[in-house]
Amino acid sequence: MMKKKNILILHTGGTISMHEDRETGAVLPGHQNPLSAEISILNEYAHITSEEPYYLPSPHITPKEMYELKKRIETHLGSNKYDGFVITHGTDTLEETAYFLDITIDTDLPIVVTGAMRSSNEIGSDGLYNLVSSVRVASSDRAKGKGVLVVLNDEIHTAKNVTKTHASNVSTFQSPQYGPIGIVTKRAVIFHHQPTERECYPFCHISKQVGLIKAYAGMDSSLLEAMLKLQYDGVVIEAFGQGNLPPQAIKGIKKLLEAKIPIVLVSRCFNGIAQDIYGYDGGGKQLKEMGVIFSNGLNGQKARLKLLIALSITEDPKKLEEIFHHE
Repeated sequence: MMKKKNILILHTGGTISMHEDRETGAVLPGHQNPLSAEISILNEYAHITSEEPYYLPSPHITPKEMYELKKRIETHLGSNKYDGFVITHGTDTLEETAYFLDITIDTDLPIVVTGAMRSSNEIGSDGLYNLVSSVRVASSDRAKGKGVLVVLNDEIHTAKNVTKTHASNVSTFQSPQYGPIGIVTKRAVIFHHQPTERECYPFCHISKQVGLIKAYAGMDSSLLEAMLKLQYDGVVIEAFGQGNLPPQAIKGIKKLLEAKIPIVLVSRCFNGIAQDIYGYDGGGKQLKEMGVIFSNGLNGQKARLKLLIALSITEDPKKLEEIFHHE
């Protein structure tokens, strides 16, 4: 029989730690995290230690909380007490916290983020099941060196590729184009492929403001010019298709770039990547020549976090582009 691993669970809030009010139907935080009563079940799979850094619905999570979580994990890494980490989190911003930790924590130990789509007292609640699966993954030697993982609904995803795809379905977390890298069965944790490379940046402070805009038919320069007036430090745009914008937006793009404010472009499509293909006014080729940075494969919310982190390291446009080409 394999020796049990020492796993630290960090509870941060979210539906996985909430109750549904039977009278109103509202899902709300309670006085106590319901998962704390399930320690005996979890101890069947590993030696469990639990901490609760904060107790927040996921829309309340900001990069500040993500950074606090990073520092807490790094402190525990320094103690060599744990073989792996599990984070319970609300699903709305789960992928952002997972990606933030993925590119800022330098470790081969498993870090697993999980959540739930149904609160603890709802019929078909998935919280405890997902937590047990996550503890099993964090305890697996095969989970080492794969970066931060997201585990829900019997599937194992990378933080870089996973995204929430459905507002309420328990199978909401998917990895478009690539799929999960592994599965959790009743008897085993199985990985069928793994990331080819990883990246990590020495992020140590949060001082920049980065905005996210989604392109739409008829979009002009007004929002871009407003971001200039509001003194944003960087902008991410979810552009059409392979990386195109309406021609009316070009004036705003020019003004931001002239003010040395970096612009990162991703596709608003959740499959495929942004590329400088089209040469018409507003096309990707024109945008690339103007100095817009193309991010291949990240969605808008993750590209925003990456730019926030990158700007804490450098404001050199060439170095920023190199960071975004490390994908």
